[in-house]
Amino acid sequence: MNLFFRKSIIAVTGLFLCIFLIVHLSANCILLLPEEMARGMYNSYSTLLRENPLIKIVAYALYLSIILHVFYALLVTIRNKKAKPEKYAINHAQDNSTWASQNMGLIGTFILIFIIVHLANFWARIKLGMGEGVGVDSLGNKDVYEVTSSLFHNIYYVIFYSLLMIPLGFHLHHGLKSAFKTLGFYHKKGLQILSKVALIYALVVSILFGIIPFIVYLK
Repeated sequence: MNLFFRKSIIAVTGLFLCIFLIVHLSANCILLLPEEMARGMYNSYSTLLRENPLIKIVAYALYLSIILHVFYALLVTIRNKKAKPEKYAINHAQDNSTWASQNMGLIGTFILIFIIVHLANFWARIKLGMGEGVGVDSLGNKDVYEVTSSLFHNIYYVIFYSLLMIPLGFHLHHGLKSAFKTLGFYHKKGLQILSKVALIYALVVSILFGIIPFIVYLK
């Protein structure tokens, strides 16, 4: 399996995950509303995502995308490490590369840790019924709002969640630009625009994901 195929899988799954993050962020923004409004909206939204047949298919695609993205990123990182020449005092080959591009393996590791902890606290509890039971709200929906709110009132989890948005921002900025290049987009002017769009996207997503837990904690 050649390197281009592996990088293409990383690019396609990465772009899909970028779309998912926008949807996920829209749900988190509901948490900023007053509790009497937010609870019903958040739980209804969560119920729709769990029970709609079409959304279920998208969810399976999401799980598969995460697995493939991590797996092939790991393969490419290991290959690059093995192929890397000896370091010299001055490495001109890396003069134009960014810190994020040189450390995507480290950044990806932090994000993987976050995903595992996040899934253990949300997905495993809500989907698999692990840990403390999930109650229902006045409309009979699973009270996912209560699960989320309780975690965002744990200052240790809030700090962990928010700090891990920093490597996510770096990953999104570099990854979004690289994905289009991998898929053959090399228009000079287009790449300049894409670089700005990637920066704005990474900043908005990472900052909002990072500050919402603190706002919920302080409410």
